[in-house]
Parts: sequence; structure tokens; C-alpha cells
Amino acid sequence: MTLQERKESLKLLGEWFKTIDNNKLEELCLMAGNENNWFTPANIKSAFSAWAMALTSENIEKWISAYHLDNEPSKKVGLILAGNLPLVGLHDLLSVLISGNLAHVKYSSQDRSLMNAVVNKLIEIDTRFAEKITSIEQLKGVDAVIATGSDNSARYFKHYFSKYPHIIRQNRVSVGIIKGNETSNELEKIGQDAFQYFGLGCRNVSKIYVPKGFELPELIKPLESYNSVLDHHKYRNNYDYNKSIYLVNKEPHLDSGFFLMRESDELVSPISVLFYETYNSEAELDLKLSTYRDKIQCIVSANGWYEGSVPFGEAQTPELWDYADGVDTIEFLNSLTK
Repeated sequence: MTLQERKESLKLLGEWFKTIDNNKLEELCLMAGNENNWFTPANIKSAFSAWAMALTSENIEKWISAYHLDNEPSKKVGLILAGNLPLVGLHDLLSVLISGNLAHVKYSSQDRSLMNAVVNKLIEIDTRFAEKITSIEQLKGVDAVIATGSDNSARYFKHYFSKYPHIIRQNRVSVGIIKGNETSNELEKIGQDAFQYFGLGCRNVSKIYVPKGFELPELIKPLESYNSVLDHHKYRNNYDYNKSIYLVNKEPHLDSGFFLMRESDELVSPISVLFYETYNSEAELDLKLSTYRDKIQCIVSANGWYEGSVPFGEAQTPELWDYADGVDTIEFLNSLTK
């Protein structure tokens, strides 16, 4: 396949995400929900919408224009995909395909139905993809590895795949920064970053930095429109559990009625909990964030005022060139032929 043919296929895939038949989408939602109870129809449809916006001709051209991809190296790249969010492993798969390589994929049991549907659509768009995507249970005979997992599994991956060129991803989270002069409408958008996908993704905000003296109810009230997350039994169980722990241990916290806030210098909060930490100056904030540089996936702020951040509400709609952990996947794949 030529590069132009591969780009055209991805564009058609984006159109499918946008125009998929409602009955087919509902069927996929049911299958995916049976595999992973966290995958609600609303979240699956959000993922489809995000991919429809990402896979446009303009975005694909902008993504690929920085690389030389005219050749088709056909290296065998092993992919170990995560399954915490709908289609969370799709970017890695598309990166391998657009670069002309072969994908040997170990799908997550938590996200097999949706990924299979996308792969089947790609093969329907161009039957040659059937030779470029192989489902495997063990990575053998590959030239490189891209694996995503927890901190514990990442240590195992790094040891097991040390002889291969590799990208090993582990736990990361995202943070939000409040300056103190935001409007209620701006603060409300933080709820999208914190509660979409129930906070299970690395781009979900798990901690908020607020200026000294900021009144937390000013943040809690605008987020009330996201209280429907409590309707999900697993989220509610987490909320009830964490609330009980804080009450029994007499740990200071704020209870919004559907999520908890607790002051902490830690970065990773439990599901249904939003950590917060105060800062006195932007310089102090910079120092605090630098401590966690290797653990932060994304920073959000109002209209993206903080350097390197994205606007509130946009954490879960990354562009094709927004690489996980800041590691350029296409550049890595290109290096395999050098």
C-alpha cells in the first residue's frame, strides 16, 4: 500500500466513526459493556466522536507531514494494548499502520469488541489490511514492542522486552490548574476532564492545584452537572467506600454528594476522589509540577493559559500528534529501519 492509500483509508475510517449506523453502534455498545462494565454507551459514543474529529484529511496530513513515510518497511511491531477506556489502544495501531509496518496485536480482554469492530472496518475499507494486522496471544518473532500497562507490568515489560526496541508505557494521570479568576462556565468544563470515562484514563484529571485562599465550593458547585456518574454502580461503590474510609479515619475532606475532595501532595487519587493542593505563586506551582514531570500525562487550565497545558474540557480529545507520555510513536517506528 502506498502512503496515500493508507491516509485515505484512515480518512474513511474517520467517516465511519462519524456515520456509523445507530443500530450497529448500539449493538457494539452492548457487546463492549458486557466485556467491561465501565464502558457505558455514552462513553463509547464519546470515544467514537473523538475519533471522528481526529481522523479528518486535514488532521491526518498535519500528523504525517513531519515524517518521511514514503517507503513501506513492514517491520513486525508487537502491540500490547490497554483496555481501561474505549479504543484506548487505537492510536498505537493506527501509528503502526500509517507508517507502513505490520501490527501483531495482543488485545485487552476489556476492549476486544470495539477494537475488532475497527479492525474489521479497516479490512472492509481495504482488504490488504488483513495481512497487516495479526491478533496474537504471545509476542514472538517481532522486531519491536509497544506495550501499555500498570507500573508493575511496565517493570516486567521492560525486563522481558529489553532486547527489542520498545516503548513501554505505565501509569500516568493528569492535573488541572486554577488561577482563581475563572468563571463558573470555565470551571464547569473541568468536570469533563475529571469525570468522563469515570476518571479511569491517564488523561483524566485526578488532582487540582488551587491558589492559596481559593474557596473550594466555588469549584464544587459548577461541577454539579456531572453528578450522573453516581448512577453507575461501580462508581457509586467507589464513592461510598472512599467516603467511609475518610469518615472512619477522621480524615478532613469535602463531600460534594457525588465526589470527594481531599488535600494531598500525592498525584494519583482514587476513583470518585479529586485531590487538591494549594500554591502561593506560579513559580512555586512550576516547582511542584516539575517533581511529577514523569507522571503527568496532561495539564489543563482555563483557555490553556498555563504553558504546555490544554484548555479545560479538552483533555479527552487529544490530537493525532499528541503522543502518550510525550514519546513520538511515529519517530520511534521510523527509527526501526535506520
